[in-house]
Amino acid sequence: MADPPLSVRQGEYAERGDYHVRLDHDWNYRPTYLAKLAAVRRYLDALPAGTRVLDAGCGEGVLVDEYASRLSIEGVDANYASPRVRSGLLTSLPFDEASFDRALCLDVLEHLPLGDQLPALRELHRVLVPGGELLLSVPNLAHLQSRLHFLLRGRLIRTANVAKHPGDRPVGEFLQMASNAGFLTLARRGIFPTVPILAALVRRHPTDLEWLHTLLTRALPVPGWCLLNLIRLGKPS
Repeated sequence: MADPPLSVRQGEYAERGDYHVRLDHDWNYRPTYLAKLAAVRRYLDALPAGTRVLDAGCGEGVLVDEYASRLSIEGVDANYASPRVRSGLLTSLPFDEASFDRALCLDVLEHLPLGDQLPALRELHRVLVPGGELLLSVPNLAHLQSRLHFLLRGRLIRTANVAKHPGDRPVGEFLQMASNAGFLTLARRGIFPTVPILAALVRRHPTDLEWLHTLLTRALPVPGWCLLNLIRLGKPS
């Protein structure tokens, strides 16, 4: 895929390139990322043509570029800019109130400092129309393997190192924060229950054992046990 003209990369995109476009087969998050992307595509496919969608923290704008011909979609990211992606912060979105019918915020909040997460959710609430929806994905610090580790060792397993995920939280805290920002939880699903031993095998062989990742998610889709939660939030009318 050719790079879009006038693209600007900072941070991890300057260091790693368009890594969401060209997936590394050894990336241990790869099957979870692909499962999330499939669920988000089903959500977007069901929207009427022309729906105004914001992809907040969209990175390289994978979904923005993919759906630009059918939806009125645009992205914003602190470390990437292109003709369809604005440079901007989630805590100060460069859009007027009630500019969008739907918003996406996928694997973004955990990258923000803890104190910036509620302001970011309030900004997403502000730019949605009454009755609008936010599709949010967040890693769950208290996934199954992490809970068992806490029982045995007295500490939870971080979903990534503190430099990468300074805003790591149990998913229950994200849900409470969304409520504090004015959202209602409409639906919630889990991706990748971290069953001990099996989860480690999937992480070690993410491409070869993608089938096992799919099987676990179908068999045990308990959100609180899963590494990733996909949450549909609504702004009251």
